[in-house]
Amino acid sequence: MGLIILIVVGAVLGWLATFILKIEDGREIMANIAVGSLGSLLVGLIASNGTFFSSLSATALLWATLGAAGGIGILYFVRQRAYQ
Repeated sequence: MGLIILIVVGAVLGWLATFILKIEDGREIMANIAVGSLGSLLVGLIASNGTFFSSLSATALLWATLGAAGGIGILYFVRQRAYQ
């Protein structure tokens, strides 16, 4: 159950990032959702010591949220550097 929660939290944060960053292109929206999910999963896995399949603590969820936001921030930074 924790795995599903991490994926959903990451996807929602990725989707919300499209509004914050004012992204109109559909391909970039999907990239934000994918990076948000990936960041959430990686940091959630580390924060929960690899045991997020059965339960998820509030601390691990907070870290997963920060991981998703950090992944999206890195993606945005890389996009800005590539277009300059």
